[in-house]
Amino acid sequence: MGKDYSGSPKLQLRELKRKRLMWVLVVSGLCVFFYVLGAWQGSRAPTSQSELYSRVGCDVGSTKKTSNEQVPSSSWDPQPVSDPLDFESHHQLEVNSSEESQKFPPCDMSFSEYTPCQDRQRGRKFDRKMMKYRERHCPKKEELIRCLIPAPPNYKAPFKWPQSRDYAWYANIPHKELSIEKANQNWIQVEGDRFRFPGGGTMFPRGADAYIDDINELIPLSDGTIRTAVDTGCGVASWGAYLLKRDIIAMSFAPRDTHEAQVWFALERGIPAMIGIMGSQRLPYPARAFDMAHCSRCLIPWFSNDGMYLTEVDRILRPGGYWILSGPPIRWKKYWRGWERTKEDLKQEQDSIEDVAKRLCWKKVIEKGDLSVWQKPFNHVQCIKNKKIYRTPHICKSDNADAAWYKNMETCITSLPEVSSSDEVAGGKLEKWPERAFAVPPRISSGSIPGVTVEKFQQDNEMWKGRVAHYKHVVSQLHQGQYRNVMDMNAYFGGFAAAMMKYPVWVMNVVPTNSDVDTLGLIYERGFIGTYQDWCEAFSTYPRTYDLIHAGGVFSIYQDRCDITYILLEMDRILRPEGTVIFRDVVEVLVKIKSITDGMRWESRIMDHESGPFNPEKILLAKKSYWTGEAKQEQR
Repeated sequence: MGKDYSGSPKLQLRELKRKRLMWVLVVSGLCVFFYVLGAWQGSRAPTSQSELYSRVGCDVGSTKKTSNEQVPSSSWDPQPVSDPLDFESHHQLEVNSSEESQKFPPCDMSFSEYTPCQDRQRGRKFDRKMMKYRERHCPKKEELIRCLIPAPPNYKAPFKWPQSRDYAWYANIPHKELSIEKANQNWIQVEGDRFRFPGGGTMFPRGADAYIDDINELIPLSDGTIRTAVDTGCGVASWGAYLLKRDIIAMSFAPRDTHEAQVWFALERGIPAMIGIMGSQRLPYPARAFDMAHCSRCLIPWFSNDGMYLTEVDRILRPGGYWILSGPPIRWKKYWRGWERTKEDLKQEQDSIEDVAKRLCWKKVIEKGDLSVWQKPFNHVQCIKNKKIYRTPHICKSDNADAAWYKNMETCITSLPEVSSSDEVAGGKLEKWPERAFAVPPRISSGSIPGVTVEKFQQDNEMWKGRVAHYKHVVSQLHQGQYRNVMDMNAYFGGFAAAMMKYPVWVMNVVPTNSDVDTLGLIYERGFIGTYQDWCEAFSTYPRTYDLIHAGGVFSIYQDRCDITYILLEMDRILRPEGTVIFRDVVEVLVKIKSITDGMRWESRIMDHESGPFNPEKILLAKKSYWTGEAKQEQR
């Protein structure tokens, strides 16, 4: 058996010194080995022992800064736990990218609001039927641009949360159209050099807070049962903004506007949102994702196409989830004149919606005032029996319910997992929030995800607690509250988002479409939100909408699929000036990434894994510099 030093402080200190000496000798030996390898490849021999260590970034016995060390700017103090590491001369790996060391020029100011996959000119080439022209249509390879999207002149860092809920700088999104068009509805107002968001909406003139209080009288919003929501046609996302104070997080989406920039305003306010539309394709979310869905005068034809849009809401609603509708045709007897429609037309629309809901096996909970609420069944036991009466829509037979990337909507009811009794929740009952965040998701406990176990889930949670604790020391903006909108490009179990709960941020959890396992469903079961995404294409958001991007293992996944230069240019597009990116990958990939981002006006440094220098995975910490485009001068 080994010696026990627990009873002697002197022996403890001696043992610690012995272990430290051994560690220094081992690291020094490795440094010598790497240097000799580099020298063998043609490097100049060192003239001193100190030069030997500094040349390979392994001066383990000193904290002095060398003259060639990258020093962060005063606005970016990562409080490094180790000196930057230099791997360029020792690690060579072919990674699919364009030519190295390229300096990327700024794009023309006309690209300042560029959304590659929702480009208006490209969209006009597609069918207007079922809004196909407003869906994702990404540029072909020959259409991709190789420049940096400029911020508008006078761009400022957004207000900190929670002030950002109510204010945004006009210079950041110079569009006044909404303040004029919705002037009498209190959506948005211009006050000098800023916008103010009073929290109003078309169907909630008393404000979103009072409107949500009205909903709370009809369904339970405050006991933790409802955590995830989706807002279809969200406006400036005030409904989602005021749900946050009730610990409910909403995924708000709306189409790319011709001028109003509704989703852009939402993200500038620090509210989760993305560009999207109910068109011909499924929404990019898994089945059974949301506890609540909402439409407030969203103008979606719910009863059209055999009720296909309501059927899609049914797919993404959890068993027992609620659908809330306000605006036309609800309460048409009072509002029909203001809506400039006939009573007969509005009555027929409501009757059609009621019929579709009944065929989906939904229960009408209540209609009170301007609100109507339906509830999806907890399982399909009774629904299967009802199909003897309502034969359409039928229940889908062999469908991957979670498949949602460029997959057409269907008019069949997404089947629910089987149950053993009529009072059982299909797919498993969830814990209430916040316990739900760390409880084992039913998709894991049921064994429905191949290779994913309870033990792996719990280990992942512990790993991310340690990682985020480490990030606190290297990204000072995190605990200072300067960051709000965060994206995890490869979310896996959502452990990063769970560990970030202590900070005033929200996380967009992205599951790559070519991942080995589809984990987005379990992320929603934990009470977080996210989307599917192929990173060979642009993300459905406006420029400059995220403060912090986490990219763990992303480039190892995509290095053989597409040119990683365009992935990095896309990250630059969606990252705010002075925003941060945390890359995690093997050294060879990080060296390649750094060689590209050095030409993108980014500051970056490679550092050791939080567990120490012997872990083959390293961290690349990068910061986008502040710069703006130049204002166009008027021609005389």
